Amino acid sequence: MLILKSNLFNQFPELVFGFNTKIGLNRKPPFHFNMSVSVGDDTSLVIENRKEFFKALGINYEKNAAFQKQIHSDIIKQVTSCGQQGESDAIITDKTGIALVASSADCPAIFIYDKNKKVIAAVHSGWRGTQQKILEKTIDELIQKYNSSVHDLFVYIAPAISQKNYEVGGEVAEQFSEKYIKPSGEKFLLDLKSANYDMLIDKNIPKEQIEVSQLCSYESSQFLHSYRREGMESGRAWGVIYLRGNDEFTKY
Repeated sequence: MLILKSNLFNQFPELVFGFNTKIGLNRKPPFHFNMSVSVGDDTSLVIENRKEFFKALGINYEKNAAFQKQIHSDIIKQVTSCGQQGESDAIITDKTGIALVASSADCPAIFIYDKNKKVIAAVHSGWRGTQQKILEKTIDELIQKYNSSVHDLFVYIAPAISQKNYEVGGEVAEQFSEKYIKPSGEKFLLDLKSANYDMLIDKNIPKEQIEVSQLCSYESSQFLHSYRREGMESGRAWGVIYLRGNDEFTKY
């Protein structure tokens, strides 16, 4: 099983993070090692995939996972229990023992840790979420409801589609600053990673506390899921961020 990690998050022993790839349990095309039950894959295989992924991270899927039905919105939820959290695109918790999930197959999945207040967040920011500034709103939520300071926030932007591979129509392009748009024939190329990164900088999060994966989901066909590349038969990756309780350190 190939799991991507964050160098930024690795410095915190209380924090667990991982982003799965297509590679695991010798799963075959078209879905490979897939985390979604809504793309046509065998549900029993998907649940097995989830359990094995969580096990590799040292987390119990059935006991600790908290996931959302992502709808390309700016809805943010505060999570106090595990399981399905309903429709949203950002979830936040200050509770230990809850593994927050964000799903991706091209869209930026973004993970946040407040090292002082011990708060974690998982954000899904596709073009609609980016246009609605869901990441900026999540930062605001952390500040207003958890008393976070931007100087304590550490942020990882997981692998996502690169600008040169993300073609959109004029109706989408016109909703973004020209800074993030390049003409491409009659279409346009949209830079979601940069748009989200700039939201973090505009909120005064220190650059050294932001890590942006340089991997492009579209180009990394050997090990990353991509809806733009594979269409309806694309699997989905999960990024998981988890805060250990004090009693868990005896296990490591």
